[in-house]
Amino acid sequence: MNMILLGPPGAGKGTQASILEERHGLKQLSTGDMLRSAVASGSELGRQAKQIMEDGQLMPDDLMIEMISRRIDEPDCRKGFILDGFPRTVPQAESLDELLEQKGLALEAVIEIKVPDEALVRRIETRRAESARNGSAARSDDTVETLNKRLAVYHGQTAPILPYYERTGRLKQVDGLAPIEEVTAQIEEVLGVAVKG
Repeated sequence: MNMILLGPPGAGKGTQASILEERHGLKQLSTGDMLRSAVASGSELGRQAKQIMEDGQLMPDDLMIEMISRRIDEPDCRKGFILDGFPRTVPQAESLDELLEQKGLALEAVIEIKVPDEALVRRIETRRAESARNGSAARSDDTVETLNKRLAVYHGQTAPILPYYERTGRLKQVDGLAPIEEVTAQIEEVLGVAVKG
């Protein structure tokens, strides 16, 4: 079972990926983690990635696809994987489809966790207010200003891939405003798997 989780920053993709990983043996593949791992390995691919990051450039699509290709061949991806943070553009989505086809694999689902921007802003405001009440320090990047910048990037760059997956009939949407357990149940329904326990 191979899938992509999409949604704006703060929609709960990481939380849901962790639950699906635990329940169904899928492997969450974060492009950020893959890049760090490639660099740490000292491989040729890692050295290339390190140089590009040090130069402050975006990772070229062919390098990302090569990294994903190697990663999904590893034994812990046998039951399937959840891609998080990739693809971000239509050319990346097309390259990913080509890669999976070459490997005889497919994407069973592309799931968008839908949460309106204003609800995400309210979540941050609530978290910051709770931190202030508890006397604990809020994360420095957990601000409305930072969220608005990240949302602008999401809507400008990543949201355009939604129609691509919609055209191929793979895009499904779940209500990210529901409680965590309900969002998980909606995702499992889309995937056609029985909810455990």
